[in-house]
Formats: sequence, structure tokens, C-alpha cells
Amino acid sequence: MKKNSLLLAVPAVAMSAVLLTGCGMFRSHKAWDKAQQESPLEIPPGLDTPSTSAALVVPEPGAGQANRPRETTDSFVMPGTVDDVYKRVGEAFNTGDLGQVTAHDDNAHTYDLAVSQQTIDAKKPGMFKRMFNGKSKQSSDASSPDARKLTVSVVASGTGSQVSAQGDGAAVTKVIESLRGRLAK
Repeated sequence: MKKNSLLLAVPAVAMSAVLLTGCGMFRSHKAWDKAQQESPLEIPPGLDTPSTSAALVVPEPGAGQANRPRETTDSFVMPGTVDDVYKRVGEAFNTGDLGQVTAHDDNAHTYDLAVSQQTIDAKKPGMFKRMFNGKSKQSSDASSPDARKLTVSVVASGTGSQVSAQGDGAAVTKVIESLRGRLAK
């Protein structure tokens, strides 16, 4: 029995001695442990701070509008003759949800359209709303103060016809996207 307890006691005493004195194996000998703080960087004279005298100047009303384009043109090409595509564009406008046709010229193949801001801002309803609620038609009032005017024209382009819209940027984008989707069917 004495031999067994001696065999257990000697490693236990050695282990406790190592734990109590600390093991050099767990100490860090890395260079960054010995690093010292350097002096802060100095800013050279003349480069210390930029001038803030014009930082809070409020521009005059309308100063930035000279650089912003007021009219936008966007277009796409459809297969078919000019007359056929012009007729299909007219049928797409007859639904009334894109805007109100204020004038049209059958010889020049153009439509003048008034698109309300409500139509421009309207989001396409989700799949379930379209399935169960049907198509909701939004009426555009050409006489409303927020109506955007644009011109849609159809011209020959190679073997097809080019449908282009010119006018207010947001209205042009909305009408061209809608026409592209409807005429592709």
C-alpha cells in the first residue's frame, strides 16, 4: 500500500509545484509585449486645418437647377411597322392608367400625354393583390397642377419601330417601362 500512495503523491506534489510557481510555457515572449509608446505625430505648419469660412454658406434658391436636366428621353424598339406600333401604343393609352392623352397626331405618329404625380409614384401591386383584386385603374387628370406633360412618338428604326418618350424624367421612365411591358405581350 505504501508503494501505491507514494506513486500517487510524487506526481501530485510535482504538479502542484508547477501550478504554484507558474509555468514559463504560458508566458509571452513576443516583441509586441515589450513595445513602448512612440511620440504622437506632429502636423507641419500650414497644414493644420482647412479654411471653414465658406462651409455654412446657403446657396440661392434655384442655383442648382441650371445643371439638372429638365427633359429626359427614353426609348425602345418594337418589331412591326410604324402604323401598327402606333396603333398598339394608342390602345395601351386607352386603358387610362398611364395618363390622359391630351392630343395626338396620326401623321407624325405622336401622342401628347399628361401623367399625374399619383401615377408616377404608384407601385405595382403584388401578385396576390393583382390576382384577387383585379386591375385597379388610376385616372390621370390632365388639368391637375401636378400633371407631367410628355410626348410619345413612334418612328421607323431599321426593321422595326422605335417608341420614344420625351418630357419629365420620372414620367418618361414610368411610361416607357409600362409600354415596354404591355407591348411585349
